[in-house]
Amino acid sequence: MAVTETQVIEALRAIRMPQGGDIVAAGMVSGLALRDGHISFAIEVNPAQAPVMEPVRKAAEKAVTDLPGVLSATVVLTAHRAAPQTAQRASGPQRPHGHGHAQPGGNRLNLPGIKHIIAVASGKGGVGKSTTAANLALALHVNGLKVGLLDADVYGPSQPRMMGVKGRPTSKDGKVMEPMENHGIKVMSMGFLIDEETPMIWRGPMVMSAITQLLRDVAWGDLDILVCDLPPGTGDTQLTMSQNVPLSGAVIVSTPQDIALLDAKKGLNMFRKVDVPVLGIIENMSYFACPNCGHRSDIFAHGGARREAERFGVDFLGEIPLDITIRETSDGGHPIVVSDPKSPHAAAYREIAQRIWAKLAGAQARQGPRIVIQ
Repeated sequence: MAVTETQVIEALRAIRMPQGGDIVAAGMVSGLALRDGHISFAIEVNPAQAPVMEPVRKAAEKAVTDLPGVLSATVVLTAHRAAPQTAQRASGPQRPHGHGHAQPGGNRLNLPGIKHIIAVASGKGGVGKSTTAANLALALHVNGLKVGLLDADVYGPSQPRMMGVKGRPTSKDGKVMEPMENHGIKVMSMGFLIDEETPMIWRGPMVMSAITQLLRDVAWGDLDILVCDLPPGTGDTQLTMSQNVPLSGAVIVSTPQDIALLDAKKGLNMFRKVDVPVLGIIENMSYFACPNCGHRSDIFAHGGARREAERFGVDFLGEIPLDITIRETSDGGHPIVVSDPKSPHAAAYREIAQRIWAKLAGAQARQGPRIVIQ
């Protein structure tokens, strides 16, 4: 028998706060979602009370997990406003740079099994960022690396379809989820946890908590690199990833047209301000070659991303054409890197992936101080 929302709420009424009263009466439970025996919700608290409320979170999680018909319960603490130290760090490059370990006194996630985490970002939507992220992840794998792919776009997850993965993640202990897998890539996305047509009507803090869980509460195992497909823009998700995740670097995807490059520059500057290395810029939809006659057309102009990379002193990683095959294979769940590995387009992705890995491996080998000039 499936558990009901009423049963969950009644179980939570028994969870008492240190200062008295229960969390339901205090209006602290939000974002309650039930699906196939999997329960998730947030407990909204004052940031200063987070350490005191952690036992409450654990008690709430246990109370719901113990209900008949519940397979797993995921409970997070969230807050309406940022803690003072977070606001301070957002104003400039306050955090130290490193890989895989939380810093003393900080909020950075400890993901020791993952050697490198990179963000694939864009200043605006519609530039093919998710397609690029999927093909880059596959190219890194084809190049001999252990690769994971995190779809960090909570509002518009697209990696389940692009990677050809359906179903729901399983959990061996009811706490940590096993990532989905296809084409040799471990994949996690909010798209596995909700129906494809269900809108995510969440406030910023809940989005940040969800992303943290998709990183922390997933059995990624040992990975050489985790590719994070970020939503477009410079909002809560990007700031959360930059401040709380040990990013090795960011890759900016843009089309060559001026309006896309304008927004791409904003993304580039954001990563610099929070002290995340920009690994380079990719020019997507760089040109169109007619499949019938071979005539080339620069539909969105050409070379703009290369010029901006030179201007900002970052690497130009390569260009990917506007091609119907790239679109069709991605929509079909078999991106071109695996569906047509001998094609020039697949070769272009592999070359870009190799440049990215060479930069990461070189930076790790140097282990020296890095100076960022604003």
